[in-house]
Amino acid sequence: MAEWFGDPTARLAGRLTLNPIPHIDPLGSIILPALMLFGSGGNFAFGWAKPVPYNPYNLSNFKWGTVAVGLAGVLANLALAVIFGLMIRYSGVLGITDGAFAQMLGTIVILNIVLAVFNMIPFPPLDGAKVLFAFLPVRFQYIHDYLEQNWLIFIVFVIFFAQYIIWPISSFIFRAITGVGI
Repeated sequence: MAEWFGDPTARLAGRLTLNPIPHIDPLGSIILPALMLFGSGGNFAFGWAKPVPYNPYNLSNFKWGTVAVGLAGVLANLALAVIFGLMIRYSGVLGITDGAFAQMLGTIVILNIVLAVFNMIPFPPLDGAKVLFAFLPVRFQYIHDYLEQNWLIFIVFVIFFAQYIIWPISSFIFRAITGVGI
């Protein structure tokens, strides 16, 4: 999306690829998930990839380019959730009778919804912050800068309370798309 608004940063960094290798973050993609899997007996893991770099100052329209970049991933997650969710909703018509396949579809849907909801939290480095701060006056930039430096504390807090914040919203969206509860 940033490329469409004139920013070549991701392309020049070799990050416009579906190959997962350039996106691996050693801490977020390997070490932390491995420790969490080990610590939870294989029941839970959380991780992240390297964010795709972009330079908002290269965008042809700073405000709307920033909003578009912030919404691109979220809308992609929601589009995938809708596509696979409609397969669940119309599974009878589509002839989907295999329970394991339906469960896999449900997993794809809920993961994409949770990612979309999580990423819309207006806290740097999440996409919701890009959208929010694009509309706020410049005088609030110091808040963005402070939050960006202390993001890990807040993200851990959000993950800890995800069942109260993210899960109810995600469950509602899942039911709206698929017609069934989780």
